[in-house]
Amino acid sequence: MTKFDTQSVNDLIRSRRSIYPEKYSDEPVDDAIIKEMLENANWAPTHKLTEPWRFVVFKGEGLQKLATFQAELYERVSMARGTFNETTREKLATKPLLASHIIAIGMSRDAKEVLPLEEEISAVAMAVQNMYLTATAHGIGCYWGSGGITYYEEAKAFFGLEAKDRLLGFLYVGTVKEGFAPQGRRNPIEDKVSWVG
Repeated sequence: MTKFDTQSVNDLIRSRRSIYPEKYSDEPVDDAIIKEMLENANWAPTHKLTEPWRFVVFKGEGLQKLATFQAELYERVSMARGTFNETTREKLATKPLLASHIIAIGMSRDAKEVLPLEEEISAVAMAVQNMYLTATAHGIGCYWGSGGITYYEEAKAFFGLEAKDRLLGFLYVGTVKEGFAPQGRRNPIEDKVSWVG
């Protein structure tokens, strides 16, 4: 097997951060970086090679289409449920416009459902981690959001998903404002591990 510079790999993994859209500049991210992120997502581990990840990329005018769709869907569904909040609607209508690209994250269930749902969702999460790491390597900001319309059944068709599939959220991508340097923190790994043997 090929050996890699483990310190560079460690630094990359430990430098990954969720960077929220408010910290993005107006400079667009090159489509070539987005394509590289997606290609690396495609190499995530996948049991029985089901490759359950499905992505829809929004950019330019597509961001406005996404913003309009989710704001209107939220209003319709929340009004019916009696939970409408104007601030939430406004956020859904404007937040996508802060990003250079937004990648909708879907999980497509194989027809025979040969694997447990948790394994398929986990595979998609690993694909998203690959995108996060690729963006980090390029100095690009990312944020995986799962609020808003993510768990609305009514949202699935807009993203090309069927009833048995899942919408798992949105990866916001943007160029980080100059001078912003997010700091990470973790509790010691020793607090979370038991060794047997």
